[in-house]
Amino acid sequence: MTAHGASREARAAARERLDALTDNTSVDAKRLADELAAVTALFAREVSLRRVLTDPAQAGEAKAELAGRLLGSQVGGETADLVAGMVRSRWSQSRDLVDSLEELANLADLTAAQKAGALDNVEDELFRFGRIVASSTQLRAALTDRSATGAAKSELLRSLLGGRAEDVTERLVERLVTAPRGRSLEEGIESLSKLAADRRNRMVAIVTSAVPLSDQQKQRLGAALVKVYGRPMHLNLDVDPEVLGGITVQVGDEVINGSIADRIEEAGRRVAGQ
Repeated sequence: MTAHGASREARAAARERLDALTDNTSVDAKRLADELAAVTALFAREVSLRRVLTDPAQAGEAKAELAGRLLGSQVGGETADLVAGMVRSRWSQSRDLVDSLEELANLADLTAAQKAGALDNVEDELFRFGRIVASSTQLRAALTDRSATGAAKSELLRSLLGGRAEDVTERLVERLVTAPRGRSLEEGIESLSKLAADRRNRMVAIVTSAVPLSDQQKQRLGAALVKVYGRPMHLNLDVDPEVLGGITVQVGDEVINGSIADRIEEAGRRVAGQ
C-alpha cells in the first residue's frame, strides 16, 4: 500500500492510536482485528459512503458521528473510536481509508500473535505459504479464481492450513484470499510478511542456500546482516540445490550473491569502513 500527502499522515496517526490501544492488556486484539476487517469490507463495498466519509468539504466531527450511527452496536467501543478518529482525518483519496483500515486489522491480528508469543511462527508460516503458492500454479489458480466463492476458497485454505498453522496465519491468509481488493496473491503475502517484520521493527532477509544452513551459519549470517543494515533482522530460509554451494540474500530490493564466508567477510569490511 502506497499513501501520499494527507493519507500518509492519517495512516501514521491511525497506527499510533492502534498501538496505544493494543498496549492495554485488557484489549482483545483478535476481536479488534475481526471488527476492523468487517468495517473494511463495509467501506470497500459502499463506495458512496466512503466518499462521504473522506470528503474534505465535510466537517470531521460530522463524519465521525455518521460513522458512529452506521456502525452502531455492531462493533465495540475501541473499534468505533479508531474508525471515528480515521474519518476525522484528511485522506488524499477515498481508497486510502479502506487500505488503512485493512492494515490496522492485520496489525491487530499480528499484535494478538505477538502477545501470545506466536509472531515468529506467523512470520515463518506466511513465508512458507508464499513459497508453496509460487511453486504450484494449480493452487494459485484455485485461490485466485474469480468464479469461485469465498466459502470455497476458505474451505480450501482450511484443508491446507487447518491444524498446521497458527490461527492468526489462517485468518490473515483467508482475508487476503477472499478479499484481494485488486492485489495479486503474491503482493498480498509479501505485504503481510513486511507488516509482521515491522511489528518487531525488524527487516526481513530471504536467504536461499544450496543446503540447509547450520545454526552457527545462521547466527553468523544474521549478525553480519544486522551490522550491515543496522536493524534487527528476521531470516526466512529457503533451500535451492541450484545455488551451487553459495547463498543468495534478498533484503528489500537489494539482492546479495556470494558464499557465506565471502559475504560475512565483506560485511566486516563495510562495518570497519575499509
